[in-house]
Amino acid sequence: MSSNVDVANHSYLGAPYGLKSWLFTKDHKRIAILYLISITIFFIIGAAFAAGIRAELLTPEGDLWSSDTYNKLFTMHGVIMVFFFLVPSIPATLGNFLMPIMIGAKDLAFPRINLLSWYIYIAGAIMTLAVLFSGGLDTGWTFYTPYSSISSHTAVSLAAMGVFIAGFSSILTGLNFIVTVHRMRAPGMTWFRLPLFVWSQYATSLVMVLGTPVVAITLLLVFAERTLHLGIFDPAVGGDPVLFQHLFWFYSHPAVYIMVLPGMGVISELVAAISRKAVFGYAFVAFSSLAIAILGFLVWGHHLFVSSQSIYAGMVFSVLSMLVAIPSAVKVFNWTATMYKGAVSWDSTTYWVVGFMGLFTIGGLTGLFLATMGMDIHLTDTYFVIAHFHYIMVGGTLMAYLGGLHFWWPKMTGRMFNDNLAKASAVLVFIGFNLTFFPQFVLGYLGMPRRYHAYPPEFQVLNVLSTAGATVLGIGYALPAFYLLYSLFKGAKAPANPWGATGLEWEIPSPPPTLNFEQDPVVTEPAYNYHPTREVHVG
Repeated sequence: MSSNVDVANHSYLGAPYGLKSWLFTKDHKRIAILYLISITIFFIIGAAFAAGIRAELLTPEGDLWSSDTYNKLFTMHGVIMVFFFLVPSIPATLGNFLMPIMIGAKDLAFPRINLLSWYIYIAGAIMTLAVLFSGGLDTGWTFYTPYSSISSHTAVSLAAMGVFIAGFSSILTGLNFIVTVHRMRAPGMTWFRLPLFVWSQYATSLVMVLGTPVVAITLLLVFAERTLHLGIFDPAVGGDPVLFQHLFWFYSHPAVYIMVLPGMGVISELVAAISRKAVFGYAFVAFSSLAIAILGFLVWGHHLFVSSQSIYAGMVFSVLSMLVAIPSAVKVFNWTATMYKGAVSWDSTTYWVVGFMGLFTIGGLTGLFLATMGMDIHLTDTYFVIAHFHYIMVGGTLMAYLGGLHFWWPKMTGRMFNDNLAKASAVLVFIGFNLTFFPQFVLGYLGMPRRYHAYPPEFQVLNVLSTAGATVLGIGYALPAFYLLYSLFKGAKAPANPWGATGLEWEIPSPPPTLNFEQDPVVTEPAYNYHPTREVHVG
């Protein structure tokens, strides 16, 4: 690939400048940056709510917030973090930026729809944030009935419509990715030459397109029930609250894979780069992404083990829930086999990879406890569930997101960052995360229920440890904001391929030109065709 491109004049960061050029851009790279800025803002907001939760739990009395205020804190934390950070985090940012380049395309199949998806996301987010000025929301992020039913006096309808609108952003993004992968691959880019990041985005897009309409319709029914006083889910007017749980979790358990599958794709790319070799069992890793996406639609019933579901249905869902762990384990074992006897480079990328694998493995193994009916009955609605969920979603997705952001930061911005500070951030996040959430496994096993702002005094030591860990975790998350922003102004200029990685994105300048490629690339090699002579430039 030729790299003779005038980056200063033609890159996505170059002319034309101005806010209008960004707000009306159709360049997938600029839209990815818009998403990056947006989700970072919502991450900060969601983290602020989390800080309020942990501050309350320092003492057992529940003396910082009232019970109503505490309910609104954890609800808004969950709604913002799940629907406006975790779901779009990797697909909308790294996926938007990288996927067309990785397959040799000049843009996504529908550039205008891509921009529209960002505007829809912003519209849904603003509507949801308006809840803060309309009495708040106290249903929990799951909108469970009867908490969200007619009897609730909080801004349930406004929040439901905000999430409903934001769902269309996911649908449009998923549709765009599917069409792009099918129709716009470069000559020679066969399915089994696709980077594993693209495979994971493709599998995620299937879940987005098939699953998101279900939760959208469910929230629309909640809105209709509240405004028209229909008896759909509210038992007080003849509705069925368990029906809501079936509909909600039919989407929301696959939504776990909307959040973590893209992270797995990121880790596959990073593992190959740090090991200087092809991913072990490429085809198995690729198909495991599709297997996770498909099996994810068959396990929603394990959320209803204590919700009047028959024991026979529970047994089926228990087996299926354990079965879905197999393709996830395939990935972890294949990543480990890739690193085995690889020329592993211990730069910051490796720290994020190892951190992800450790946290995700703990999250996956503890999921088996919740898939077992006997254990789940004891652990339901305790802090064990909170810890498991965060090990997967935050320990997994966010660790992968930060790893990918660091790995492709030179490509996105044309600047290198301080690698030693990045290592420090990864270590702080790993230590802080375990100190925050591992004590919650113990709390949950001992019987501390989630969503309570007061608790027995004997649980205080573990809660203090958890809050102290959250402080360390917050420092670890805040650190990249400083050195990455600093790198934009003072960082060394990045070469086209600072990590010596393979892939089409590393064959063009950093940052990429507007149309990505001077000439349409022709792919003649398999993915991850590493050579020992590739150079690495660490900032």
